Amino acid sequence: MPFALGQRWISDTESELGLGTVVQLEGRVVSLLFPATGENRTFARNDAPLTRVIYNPGDSVKSHEGWSLKIEQVTEDNGLVFYSGIRDDNGEQCDLRETLLDHNIRFNKPQDRLFAGQIDRLDRFSVRYQAQQLRYRLSTSNMLGLQGPRVGLIPHQLWIASEVGRRHAPRVLLADEVGLGKTIEAGLIIHQQLMTGRAERVLILVPDTLRHQWLVEMLRRFNLRFAVFDEDRCVEAFADHDNPFYTEQLVICSIDLLRNKRRLEQALDADWDLLVVDEAHHLEWSADKPSRPYQVVDALSQVIPGVLLLTATPDQLGHESHFARLRLLDPNRFYDYDAFVREEQDYRQVAMAADAIASGARIPDDVIASLTELLAENDIVPALKLIQAEDIDSELREQARDELLQQLLDRHGTGRVLFRNSRASVKGFPQRIFHAYPQEIPSQYQTALRVSGMMNRNLPIETRARLVLSPEKIYQQFDENADAWWKFDPRVDWLIDFLKTHRSKKVLIIASQANTALALEEALRTREGILATVFHENMSIIERDKAGAFFAQEEGGAQALICSEIGSEGRNFQFASHLVLFDLPLNPDLLEQRIGRLDRIGQQNDVEIHLPYLNGSAQTTLLRWYHEGLNAFELTCPGGHELYKAHSEQLMQLLINEDDAELTTLLNQTHSQYKALKQAMEQGRDKLLELNSHGGRKAVALAETLAEMDGNTDTIGSIIRLWDILGIDQEDRGENAMVLKPTEHMMFPTYPGLPEDGVTVTFDRDKALSRDDIALITLEHPLVQTGIDLITGSETGSTAVALLKNKALPAGTIFLEMIYMADASAPKSSQLFRYLPATPIRVLLDKDGNNLGAKVNYEQWNQQLSPVNRHIGSKLVNASQTLLHPLLEKGSQHAQTALEQIVAQARTEMETSLNSELNRLEALQAVNPNIRDEELDYLRQLQSELANYLDNCQLQLDAIRLVLVSHV
Repeated sequence: MPFALGQRWISDTESELGLGTVVQLEGRVVSLLFPATGENRTFARNDAPLTRVIYNPGDSVKSHEGWSLKIEQVTEDNGLVFYSGIRDDNGEQCDLRETLLDHNIRFNKPQDRLFAGQIDRLDRFSVRYQAQQLRYRLSTSNMLGLQGPRVGLIPHQLWIASEVGRRHAPRVLLADEVGLGKTIEAGLIIHQQLMTGRAERVLILVPDTLRHQWLVEMLRRFNLRFAVFDEDRCVEAFADHDNPFYTEQLVICSIDLLRNKRRLEQALDADWDLLVVDEAHHLEWSADKPSRPYQVVDALSQVIPGVLLLTATPDQLGHESHFARLRLLDPNRFYDYDAFVREEQDYRQVAMAADAIASGARIPDDVIASLTELLAENDIVPALKLIQAEDIDSELREQARDELLQQLLDRHGTGRVLFRNSRASVKGFPQRIFHAYPQEIPSQYQTALRVSGMMNRNLPIETRARLVLSPEKIYQQFDENADAWWKFDPRVDWLIDFLKTHRSKKVLIIASQANTALALEEALRTREGILATVFHENMSIIERDKAGAFFAQEEGGAQALICSEIGSEGRNFQFASHLVLFDLPLNPDLLEQRIGRLDRIGQQNDVEIHLPYLNGSAQTTLLRWYHEGLNAFELTCPGGHELYKAHSEQLMQLLINEDDAELTTLLNQTHSQYKALKQAMEQGRDKLLELNSHGGRKAVALAETLAEMDGNTDTIGSIIRLWDILGIDQEDRGENAMVLKPTEHMMFPTYPGLPEDGVTVTFDRDKALSRDDIALITLEHPLVQTGIDLITGSETGSTAVALLKNKALPAGTIFLEMIYMADASAPKSSQLFRYLPATPIRVLLDKDGNNLGAKVNYEQWNQQLSPVNRHIGSKLVNASQTLLHPLLEKGSQHAQTALEQIVAQARTEMETSLNSELNRLEALQAVNPNIRDEELDYLRQLQSELANYLDNCQLQLDAIRLVLVSHV
């Protein structure tokens, strides 16, 4: 193609980008800038999907300054077109270089294709219209970003995600207790921020051992492909960019990587939108000497707009460090520790008032007086009258309680910056039932332990302690028949008997080492033919998915899944309720992580924990410390890590050299400290914070709405028809699952995201949650979004001709059906789509130009139409041309009227929504310093920008269908 700098072209596949300008020519490629959206595109010159924009005399064109020109003459100079004519604003004669054309100009092409005989199949017209409607429905959903992830519809998680995910540059601390789903909440927020354009570049910082867990969670649950960065990856990426962090949009790395000054400087310079820090309680801080990890996060939080900190222990284990973490989120708000402590004293009065409102009982007079003082700027008398009245509808009373409670939560406390749910405030957890099974220690192990004790006495104490907890590992080092340890280990005999007596139960087995897991699988298979599968860190993600799917399979699946310590991280096997701990980890956090595979919110059954152990061994000592000291088997123990740090050396000595008296002393000390810590945690619960964090009935309503969306059969049918038209093979697998595979007959040669060997999908959330290898399909899934983009980004279905067999109408009567798109070019980050997404406008004209679109239902109309072949369709179009041209003009007028109404409504919704939020935040800022000035400034600027984008909204004819009445 003959390109020249400054020429104007439009993308055939992305017409929503507006008018593009040629900005670079280099070799065989051409680069265009699309100013309407700020996007750049690079194409091969020979086959670029671009159309040159040249107007003719008589046309009117608009300049980038807003005035219009009636073209009288068109000239060309060095590849650029110049238009001469009269300006509409001052009547003067002038020239307009094509480079200065308005970049929001759109082009209506379907009528040109129709008259040229480029007529599509009838069903493609329909699927194009449905695709535009699906896109519109998704854009206008107030659940955008919440439905797509493969997560359970758990109210408190959805509430936090909804509250935080819709904010501009959210900066919050997610501090739910263990098992309540902080990672899920963070993933939902990330997903929302990305889908709504509020964020594009995300950096997740985690401890080194959790990098793979986060990678799997983000991919399997949220369809987000993060890249894991370590030093090797940084060196490799340096070949493509001097800053390796610019080579990916979504990055996971360990904080340790950023201890390196050079890597930290590169991360600081990488223009992230959102920073997520897991295990934030490890960010230790003191006024005189903050830790290096804290300094790293502090530096990043100063340059990255959005920050999410995750920790299960926000406050109880160090109030100063808790203040320091809040300071990372908002240094202006949390500037002085002493002032923070003084302010917290006032929260008690607020919490008491909140408790009284939420209790459901009449509110005492002293609390009413307190509320009147706390909410002095509000008229709370009407709400109080409703709450205190006895002869009133209970729903009205509860609504009044909710409104009063929300006012209190809004104006007081740390609710906007800190979210914390506890098991005490969120219901739905199972009981933990612990069973211990002492076994006689075999002579082979006794000998191996004695020899090891003599040979390894110079090893570090922690290494020796870990060894004595796994006598089978020691045995393998000293015996030629090491592989046969499972033939005499009584724990294996017990395990086989247990599985035989629980044939109908799914059983999760966890051992410390991958080799142990493999040996156990061999023992079960060779000795009793028990169907089991393994799951460990040396397997690929696909292999792990297959193992998990085999375990989850109800008919013919494995009875047992045997996991290694690391292999089970981040996985959810809560469809099982029996957990066998073949051995014990040394760290209580790892023990909680093991139990947490089954003991999670949403578990339907009590969790039965089974522990076969070698009596009189180090396993007995550790079992007693966990059970009698921490009660770690039957209850969660958030303070377990700190108690382990305090007593680890003494505990490890007792594991190596047993001493009953010393063990009794240790157990008494640990249990006493455990009770004191538990009491301090309970007293320290901020009930006001918990009320704000779990969302109450509003959170339940969110979950119910999403459940209804999951079961929408119209949406499911539209998605299946979309895949049918695209040529995707859909093989029914039963149990609400199907396999999607590419075929040789697909409409497009490739379908991004669809593997060659296919992918198993389901529309059933429960099915997807029980099987990691099955994708949950919703409107938000990339496979659906790709299908919509392929259809709407091409000319597929933009023209059609059909026959309407109706003897009540004269033969030859014509109808012209047009689908217009009302759209305004704007960056996704502007959130314009919340008020004015790309909106389909259907116009159905009779021969006199009357619009029947509102009176004639599309589905019923479409079912009455019959297709014609392309050759006959072309003849019918040619024969009707004299009638069609005036109808096209009429259709444009009807669509323009509808556009004006749509824009006016969008403007009203935008102004109402933003003014309401702005007024609310301005009022809150006066009494709650958590409201940052940046949030208010952002809303004011956004309102101005959106008004300008709405002014530039234009119509685009997207599809056109000619319908003729036939009696044959």
